[in-house]
Amino acid sequence: MSKPRVIVVGINGHVGHHAAKAFVAAGWEVTGFGRSNRQPVAGVRFVQGDADDVESMRAAIGEIDVVVNALNLPYHHWDKGRKEALTERVIAALGTSGKTLLFPGNIYNYAATDRVVTPDLPQRPQTPRGEIRVRVEQLYREAAARGDIQALILRAGDFYGPESTGDWFDLVMLAQAKKRKLQLMGSKGVGHAWAYLPDVGRAFEKLAWHRKELGAFETFHFAGNYVTPEQLGEAIVAATPVALKVSMFPRWVIGAIGLVNPMMREIDKMGYLWEQPMELRDPRLDAILGPDFATPFADAVAETVVPFFKAHKAAA
Repeated sequence: MSKPRVIVVGINGHVGHHAAKAFVAAGWEVTGFGRSNRQPVAGVRFVQGDADDVESMRAAIGEIDVVVNALNLPYHHWDKGRKEALTERVIAALGTSGKTLLFPGNIYNYAATDRVVTPDLPQRPQTPRGEIRVRVEQLYREAAARGDIQALILRAGDFYGPESTGDWFDLVMLAQAKKRKLQLMGSKGVGHAWAYLPDVGRAFEKLAWHRKELGAFETFHFAGNYVTPEQLGEAIVAATPVALKVSMFPRWVIGAIGLVNPMMREIDKMGYLWEQPMELRDPRLDAILGPDFATPFADAVAETVVPFFKAHKAAA
């Protein structure tokens, strides 16, 4: 019996890398597509290509039935229709094949007043980035309605995990690790949605495995770790091999940097996500994933920060 096959488009990104590892571990035949094989994954066949070229993507996808779209653009390059254009190229590469497309969504689609975010909750974006995200998902919905593809969206909170860079852990919270300083993101006592990347990758594999039981267009919300800054800080301190001085990161700094840095300027507009409690819930996804699916929070944090401190050689 042949293995099921999947291609991860955007193999080098946060989601792409961990999704590829999860599919390999689950016994799939995995192909990775990207401009370079920057983060090789054992067991993955790499195909070099450019996502700007529809024919390049279409050729790489070939007869593979499951496609993980892990492509992304730099945060400040989402506007001027570029995010939607990238989505349209992926949809064009899939054509009218009926293939399954898996895509990572986020929480931007919802309003700051939404406290519990479930898949059936009306989407009311309150920022330009949220409006872009809604339009992107609508493109997938329309392609699925035409019968061209099956589109499964997995929505999650902020990513963290081993072998991950460019996220809040390394950019802010552990940026001064060599000085034994930990700066926590968020507002005291306010829960925030975090998603451990190896678990996100495994959740994508589960959805792909169950794809024939699902509709043409489905959205799922990955609960992940909904914790306060204090709870996250306690877990990091417990896992860290050196003593840390813990403080809250002054979020106004992002706005100040944004005066000269376009990426930080756009990030600052999403500040409400750190000020308001917004918890992802989805009993249906929980049932698909099964009991005891998630990596225990303490273990997930340890697997993230211990390699970080070793790599950065924090003073003993």
